[in-house]
Amino acid sequence: MSITVDVGLLSGKTATVKAGLDEEVGVLKRRAQIALGVGRGRLVDSSGSALDACAPIKCTRLQNGDLLTLHINRVQVQAGCLSFAAILGDGSVVTWGSAVDGGDSSAVQDQLKNVQQIQASNFAVAAILGDGSVVTWGDAAYGGESSAVQDQLKNVQQIQACTEAFAAILGNGSVVTWGSAASGGDSSAVQDQLKNVQQIQASNFAVAAILADGSVVTWGSAAQGGDSRDVQDQLKNVQQIQTTGMAFAAILGDGSVVTWGDAGGGGDSSAVQDQLKNVQQIQASGYAFAAVLGDGSVVTWGLAADGGDSGAVQHQLKNVQQIQAADSAFAAILGDGSFVTWGTAADGGDSSAVQDRSALLQHWHDEVMCLRQEKAACLAAWESEKLSMRKWGQETIRRLKAELAARDKEAAAAREEVRAERETDEVLHILRQYWGDDDRQWQAEADSLQRSKVALREQWQVAVEAKFDDDLMARMSTLDDEKAELRRQCHEEVTRLLEEKDQLKNVQQIQGSQFAFAAILHDGSVVTWGHAAYGGESSAVQDQLKIVQQIRASYCAFAAIVGDGSVVTWGDPAAGGDSSAVQDQLKNVQQIQANDCAFATILGDGCVVTWGSAAHGGDNSAVRDQLKNVQQIQGSQSAFAASLGDGSVVTWGDADQGGDSSAVQDQLRNVQRIQASLVAFVAILDDGSVVTWGNAGCGADSSAVQDQLKNVQQIRASYCAFAAIVGDGSVVTWGHAANGGDSSAVQDQLKNVQHIQASSCAFAAALADGSVVTWGGAAYGGDSSAVQDQLKNVQQIQASQSAFAAILADGSVVTWGTAAAGGDSSAVQDLLKPV
Repeated sequence: MSITVDVGLLSGKTATVKAGLDEEVGVLKRRAQIALGVGRGRLVDSSGSALDACAPIKCTRLQNGDLLTLHINRVQVQAGCLSFAAILGDGSVVTWGSAVDGGDSSAVQDQLKNVQQIQASNFAVAAILGDGSVVTWGDAAYGGESSAVQDQLKNVQQIQACTEAFAAILGNGSVVTWGSAASGGDSSAVQDQLKNVQQIQASNFAVAAILADGSVVTWGSAAQGGDSRDVQDQLKNVQQIQTTGMAFAAILGDGSVVTWGDAGGGGDSSAVQDQLKNVQQIQASGYAFAAVLGDGSVVTWGLAADGGDSGAVQHQLKNVQQIQAADSAFAAILGDGSFVTWGTAADGGDSSAVQDRSALLQHWHDEVMCLRQEKAACLAAWESEKLSMRKWGQETIRRLKAELAARDKEAAAAREEVRAERETDEVLHILRQYWGDDDRQWQAEADSLQRSKVALREQWQVAVEAKFDDDLMARMSTLDDEKAELRRQCHEEVTRLLEEKDQLKNVQQIQGSQFAFAAILHDGSVVTWGHAAYGGESSAVQDQLKIVQQIRASYCAFAAIVGDGSVVTWGDPAAGGDSSAVQDQLKNVQQIQANDCAFATILGDGCVVTWGSAAHGGDNSAVRDQLKNVQQIQGSQSAFAASLGDGSVVTWGDADQGGDSSAVQDQLRNVQRIQASLVAFVAILDDGSVVTWGNAGCGADSSAVQDQLKNVQQIRASYCAFAAIVGDGSVVTWGHAANGGDSSAVQDQLKNVQHIQASSCAFAAALADGSVVTWGGAAYGGDSSAVQDQLKNVQQIQASQSAFAAILADGSVVTWGTAAAGGDSSAVQDLLKPV
């Protein structure tokens, strides 16, 4: 099978490309590049996510007719001392030059994908990837080997290179360094100060970092700026730092400048310090600085031969807009478009040979600009004239069309008049041939026809009325009997409905057992209905059900917390419907939890009271002394688990279904939350790890995925499986595969998951882009392919036992799963707007 998609460039040019589902995305990309006539780039889907070129198309979410964008980035080249490295349009890297100095990246080529930035020292190269990690190669001693700090190089935002070392700013504002220690590769002496770093600059053998508070931290060779202690008290509110090969210059918030490092290389600005006010910009050559002031003048210092002395051209340096630097010279662009140069003549400091040509070019430029303005004025005048002529032509055409239409109308009227006269003459001619010119004969014939018509109408009416009267009498006799019976039935039905309506007003909460319901009304009373044996009959306790706060249901019974903190129960006694044995203990109840046949309550003092089937956890006597300061209780089908205030867990009930946690008791420390499947429990600890126990085949054995269960944020349970959202937004599943314990078929789609819902045997995950991924038993909602194209911008998902319902952003609802369990909402779809 194959897929056809449209691929477009940012310019708007598009091409239709076809590829097989078993082919890789890279094949599709290459065909798009050929069809569009462009170089290498990255394929991006409609959500802005880059597609992995190595991934098979069938494993992506691409569909027929999708619109993709091919991002073509300009090739970026970075030069080391003896090598080059280039980032190509698709994010891969090509290197050449001296192999040992960074010209050979073959050892790390498979890692160089989606490269965002490259920096080069003299003898090594470092690349930042799209995921914020770093790949290095070249001379190991000078930064080509970063394995010692590789675990720290995560979420890297920026890298700077010295001659022999590198420094990286991380997303949290800290700094990681590697390479030659003497050249800035070792920042351990100042590591505790490197917090909230905003910018880094590097000289040949030293590094300076600007912090968020405007202060500066330096390290590396002291002689070349790695030691700023002499000026540290001045380095406040620093806005920008520039560096020569041997020194640093910092612009402060008040426009003044502070320098340090090698004095001959620009580290000493004392001779011009009083001039350095309202500095807007600084540029650096190899050993000199040039500063542009607010008034457009320029101040220079450092090695004279490298541009540190601009005295010979100082009178020309007015209204300077920008300065550029070579290794030993400067060039300033003035406001009138001319330029001034100084420094070593052979390195660009002498521009006299081209100054005349520059003036001539400026003259030609001015002439061209004048001609362009004249041309624009002529074009504007011509466009105005064309517009005027077009309006005159349109008005003339409208007037002529109106005149022609009027003439056509007159002609049509004349033709119709002639035709009518002709037809009248023909009719009169025929009648006269039949009757002649005797008007009496005409009148007699007309009167005869009228009398016949009246007689026929009278006969028809008499016959119809007679038949109608006979049928009506017979039918009315039957209808009287039917109407009396219907009136009696309607009266009974209306009376019943009114009684129910009077009861079911202002319902606040509903709970259901297997075959009955209980509703809490606004006044705190309770209404029940359904199978009496399952709790649908509450008349025996109705006088106690006042100011009800909460109701919980087991399989066949109900338990309600009333306003004074006591509990009222009804339904099957064996399933918890009779709490008389513990009624005197049920005081100040805070919370109730239920499994199939038992209840457990947390009291105000943190103790627990249970009742119902002992085998299902209704008897907690074996662990009662441990149940103190209980914070939360969860129930499986036949057991309970309670988390205590100290983070430990106590369990009781059916051992095979989670009632015995002794095998993992030493791991159950600092528990934050507990979740239960039908026959197993899972606990999330405060470090984000997970502990499981109960029936191994139904989720109690997570050993196969334990190394993935880190930084767990949320867990959902089907009958016999679990699904956990971890910190990076991916999902880990375990337990019975048919119940959703195996998500491998959709694992590549489970990214940036926001929340999960579970039916009895399937899961549905809502992603950040509003789409939904499902897995597990298809009949239970694990297959949403029939509605997948509708599942966009999903806001919330709810689940029944065998189906799911998703609310979209526009308030509409999409359902899937077993139709009889709510998976088919077509009969009410027009009512579901907006939910």
